Amino acid sequence: MQGASSENRSPAGVLSAGVAVQDFVYSVDQIPTRPEKYRARDFATVGGGCAATAAVAVAALGGRSLLATRLGRDAVGDQIAAELEGYGVDCSLARQYAGCRSSISSVFVDRDGERLIMNFRDPELPDRFDWLPDLKEIGVGAVLADTRWAEGAKAAMTAARAAGLPGIIDAETPVREAEDAVRLASHIAFSRSGLIDWTGDDDLVAGIRSVVEETGAFVSVTDGAAGTWYADADQEGHVPACKVDVVDTLGAGDVWHGAFALALAEDRNITDAIRFASAAAAIKCTRFGGRAGIPDRAAVEALMKEQDR
Repeated sequence: MQGASSENRSPAGVLSAGVAVQDFVYSVDQIPTRPEKYRARDFATVGGGCAATAAVAVAALGGRSLLATRLGRDAVGDQIAAELEGYGVDCSLARQYAGCRSSISSVFVDRDGERLIMNFRDPELPDRFDWLPDLKEIGVGAVLADTRWAEGAKAAMTAARAAGLPGIIDAETPVREAEDAVRLASHIAFSRSGLIDWTGDDDLVAGIRSVVEETGAFVSVTDGAAGTWYADADQEGHVPACKVDVVDTLGAGDVWHGAFALALAEDRNITDAIRFASAAAAIKCTRFGGRAGIPDRAAVEALMKEQDR
């Protein structure tokens, strides 16, 4: 395989830009639907957020991981940053703002591994991203951004395009809030709901074709156990999902995006990059607790070999 697994190469670097959250995760039999008291079967306090969890995945998979994010100057922000650094994420591009509150979520995970998320993100956090250094100075091979921080995503994709690097957008609902960033990306990686939100069409294959025509980018869409469809101006295809016993899907999409960005930074071909990302996300789904279930590279490569048999 290409990339950071080679002993003769330094780890590939990925800059992730977007949200970082503190998650309070409850394991329940069923997702609550009535205003009553419920008792959880298990509980975990873990870090979350699209870009932040992707950054942890990059580090866990052996890449050099940098995260640009906005936090409040509060105890939660300190906890978020400390946990990320404990996972090996470089948080030198994170900013904490006095008078603002860091983002938190309550997450309910049912016995089938599906989840409901209630998030709070402080609207007073400054939207600008004017502290991004020259990408050549920080030595990354790809840039990933989520749609939760529109101005940050736009700045990140602009910098990636200027540097001639892959610029990957985690295109999750609501995608149109970060439309400028999406149109600047070289790689648009939709969730199923994100693609439908953008196109208004639940035909995923037709949807990615229309986005390719509209943007000229590489476009993919992940659809859980149904796998990943992809297309660009020259090719299109489908990569099946890995077959695993699902315990918890929390963070699986974020892990997919982090692994995919790292694979592109390592110059893997598209099919191999999607297979690598899909295997990483699949293993995460077998483990409870969000990013605590992110696998290392050896586990991912072992699952890829197993799926090839």
